[in-house]
Amino acid sequence: MNPFDDENHERKKRNPIDPFRGDDDIFRDIFNDDRIRDVFNDDKIMDDIKKMAEEMMKMFTNAQPGKPIVHGYKIDFGPDGKPQIEDFGNRSIKSPGGESTISEAIEPLTDIIEGENDVAITVEIPGVEKDDIDLVASESTLEIKVDSPKRKYHKLIDLPCNVKTKSIKATYKNGILDIVLDKKEKKKDNGGFKVSIE
Repeated sequence: MNPFDDENHERKKRNPIDPFRGDDDIFRDIFNDDRIRDVFNDDKIMDDIKKMAEEMMKMFTNAQPGKPIVHGYKIDFGPDGKPQIEDFGNRSIKSPGGESTISEAIEPLTDIIEGENDVAITVEIPGVEKDDIDLVASESTLEIKVDSPKRKYHKLIDLPCNVKTKSIKATYKNGILDIVLDKKEKKKDNGGFKVSIE
């Protein structure tokens, strides 16, 4: 659409606060675009992305004054070539009355890389001190919590395999928390145990 009016060539006035310029169907247009569908090649994923975008718009509409909204999506392609979608930010939480409220704790963006002998996790948690970070590891999960006067973060990570909890190494620099956990060795199957029958 031409930003100039054909009749008098004056620039059309637009609301600078409305990023979608009053187009309520912008998401419909984006998600029905064949070029976008070809990239993902899966209607279910496109439908999921559309639902997430709609939820995000609801969250902006129900925002509490003075409270920041942090929300985003990370799309990676897994080893099978299929897209994997992870959302992050301060999540919408249902209160007992059924109303949505925004959590003060932000769910940080994370990246998990499973190596041959270890699992490496990178977490973005800017604006905090190293001493404010609490890490709690079990064989299959890792919980990251920050509850400081400046910022609040929380994330529970399901690990891709069992790990040795005493092997955890963590460093924090420039808002990036790097964690490395050694994988737990799988018990070798010795072929079973022969049972004699009486």
